[in-house]
Amino acid sequence: MGPHYLKHFFTPQSVAIVGASERPDSVGYRLFINMQEAGFKGELYPVNHKHEVLLGVKAYPELKAIQGDIDLVVVATPAPSVPSVMRQCGEKGVKSVIIITAGFGELGEEGIRLQQEVLGIAQRFGIRLIGPNCLGVVRPSGYLNATFGDGVVKDGNLALLSQSGAVCTAILDWAKCQDIGFSTVVSMGGAADIDFGEVLDFLATDTKTTGILMYVEGIRDARRFLSGLKAAARLKPVILIKSGRHEAGCKAAMSHTGAMVGGDSVFDAAIARAGVVRVYSIAELFSAARVLANNYTVNGDRLAIITNAGGPGVMSTDRAEDVGVSMASLSQSSIDALNSSLPVHWSHANPIDILGDASSDRYQNALAVCLADEQIDGVLVILTPQAMTEPTHVAQCIIDAAKLSTKPVLASWTGGAKVQQGRELFANSNVAHFSTPETAVDAFSFLTHFTQNQRLLKQIPSIRAESTLPDVQGARLIIERVLAEGRQVLTAQEAKAILSAFHIPVTQTIKVTSAKDAMIAAQTMGFPVVLKVNMPEFSHKSDIGGVKLNIASVHEISMCFLEMEAEIKQKYPETEVVGMTVEPMFKSSSGRELMVGVVRDPVFGPAISVGLGGTMVEILNDSAVALPPLNVYMVEQMIARTKAAKYLQVFRQLPAANMAALIEVLLNISSMVSELPEIIELDINPLIVDAHGAIAVDARIKAETVHQLSPYAHLAIHPYPHELIDYQQLKNGVNITVRPIRPEDAMLEQNFMHRLSDKTKYFRFMKDLHELTPEMIVRFTQIDYDREMAFVAITEDANMPAELGVGRYMKNPDGYSADFALVVADDCQGLGVGAKLMKILMQTAKNQGITFFEAEILSANVAMLSLMKKLGFSIEVVAEHTDIVRALKDLRQ
Repeated sequence: MGPHYLKHFFTPQSVAIVGASERPDSVGYRLFINMQEAGFKGELYPVNHKHEVLLGVKAYPELKAIQGDIDLVVVATPAPSVPSVMRQCGEKGVKSVIIITAGFGELGEEGIRLQQEVLGIAQRFGIRLIGPNCLGVVRPSGYLNATFGDGVVKDGNLALLSQSGAVCTAILDWAKCQDIGFSTVVSMGGAADIDFGEVLDFLATDTKTTGILMYVEGIRDARRFLSGLKAAARLKPVILIKSGRHEAGCKAAMSHTGAMVGGDSVFDAAIARAGVVRVYSIAELFSAARVLANNYTVNGDRLAIITNAGGPGVMSTDRAEDVGVSMASLSQSSIDALNSSLPVHWSHANPIDILGDASSDRYQNALAVCLADEQIDGVLVILTPQAMTEPTHVAQCIIDAAKLSTKPVLASWTGGAKVQQGRELFANSNVAHFSTPETAVDAFSFLTHFTQNQRLLKQIPSIRAESTLPDVQGARLIIERVLAEGRQVLTAQEAKAILSAFHIPVTQTIKVTSAKDAMIAAQTMGFPVVLKVNMPEFSHKSDIGGVKLNIASVHEISMCFLEMEAEIKQKYPETEVVGMTVEPMFKSSSGRELMVGVVRDPVFGPAISVGLGGTMVEILNDSAVALPPLNVYMVEQMIARTKAAKYLQVFRQLPAANMAALIEVLLNISSMVSELPEIIELDINPLIVDAHGAIAVDARIKAETVHQLSPYAHLAIHPYPHELIDYQQLKNGVNITVRPIRPEDAMLEQNFMHRLSDKTKYFRFMKDLHELTPEMIVRFTQIDYDREMAFVAITEDANMPAELGVGRYMKNPDGYSADFALVVADDCQGLGVGAKLMKILMQTAKNQGITFFEAEILSANVAMLSLMKKLGFSIEVVAEHTDIVRALKDLRQ
């Protein structure tokens, strides 16, 4: 893998500052001073036509006057001059530009016009931009500080990405007080060109970065954002603060779901799928970074607390309850062990109060017991300075004990001068330390959230199971007919027909427009029945008295119909015909009423929610949100986050609800909104779930006409491309499956790598590589199908290896070309595996809009070059490498 295309933003050998100045109150002055004070080792060119020398350095009137190449240009001139500067950059061959200047997209029509002009010039010359209206970029290890911030940034291993320059400087100032350093700082500003996704992609493989902190205000491209987040979060912790919420769009929603599920809930669901942890303050940002940067792993959320004072233990327990951390229950063997080593008056429960006179031995024994207890996932050790306490010695004992366990150990030495030496010991150890117990509990909660979200990250669901294919076409025809009639809201019958098409059980519904129709329908259906208003303008029927339950006779339904009709016509005189439906009165002695809904988020697309339902749904305000597509694991996690979860278990005299039926409904809802982008809102309220199954009693759907180029463009998360699975036969008659790679293939890939000869490995990676590193395994198997693809050729034939070969491509930043790679097992070469993989790769790339396929190949790799020629690739010599050639093909031909 060659250098990243953004490398000149972070490791330039030459930098020009256009607008450098001697005026101390100017941005250009601070930029130039910061570059000098950072000790930049490359060539530094101030550009200002009013000066020949600027702060002791030769100045240039314009970029073309500079003799050498320029890796990076930083622009701090007034906005109207920036297009001219950009043209100079293009003529000079500059490919990387940071625009500090404000006055573009954020200032209305004229600013937007100016920004479009700048982008047009950049695209014409192949220039990439960070900004405009940004603070700049810092890379301490490269002695680069291309910002107008105040002061030197310490070198470290955390990267900081911020949409706001002001928040960026606030975080940097806070970090300075905490003695925290950074590998990279990027202020994104207006992000007119390069956005979060591309910078995250760079940081994902940056060896100087072990964790990434982000401040986000808004997202422009959900798929690109999540793609970058996932790429980074697979390899290192990503912690994020999000401000700015787009709730206004939800206020006009017709559904209960639309009113309850806001943009922030959807954002949480999105970043959980990306394996990212969200925090809500700068202090929490660094607390999370501190615990995640220690490479802790945790299997659950059960926390034990050891303390020498009752008060901090109680406060920590309260905080654990607040943030959803479970207080671990001590096993009987742990209680017995603690009884034998602690004074008789210890707390005999968690928190483990080992009393104010606790010695280092007492702390050490208690910690050893907790770390050995299988019912405990992590331990927080609290020390308050008391007369007989030895804070420094206890700290060292905790550090030594923590080394012997894989469970996370967190410490809170609460106080000031007396505990300072102990804190310093922790700072240089693998035990994360926090100044208060509450922040330590928060940090443990971030760790558990990170672990949960990492599991979600590895989930790549298909849209639907082959065994229960829905009638997608039939459902779409119903929606198209409704839209053709000028309606957006489906009737109850239409909505239930859509649900039925996706195998979601529904109650029978008969549409009626007169008392006579209602009597016939009820008599046919059998009593008791329900009578409901069925008119698109009345979404919430209960609000207008439009529901009558438990109707037991023909006479009663006739009276109910006439009363409801008269009442509605009185309230709404313009109504000519009052439509209603008759439905069976669904009764279940063990039924629980839930609500399942869908909203269309303006950024992240459809989001699914589930929670307690019924007429008081807004008051109960219970909903867990997830982005489709979903699988069983994700649905189970979703249900577990609701208040309804406990209600669905055995409750008083009620048997447990049929969870399998509820899971099936949610999976089918996921399939429905994935396949039908026309659906923008959906409510099933109530969905009644009992011991026997689940059934939708009432449903409403709102739809709109959509125009999208690919079937799943409305989804923020690309589903597993099940449709690309192909079945073929080799020359020797062996049947193989060629399918997209998935996370579960990690062991398959490692075994495949072990079987390759040294020569084949060298041909594939162009270097000596004995086995794939854990990072490479993650990178190769947990891919983003939006921007890359990998196919494995596998077989179940007992006489063949499980994996025969693998081919992959990755889109280049230009969006229309891709680099590819191919490797076939030594004992499977000559059977046509490589050709089959290449043909599928090329067709898939072509379908994704990729027009050029290219790869660098060792000239000694004769078999690969022969295959390329057979497939119509042209072969070019790479000028700078005599032993490497480049294979190229225009996929349009």
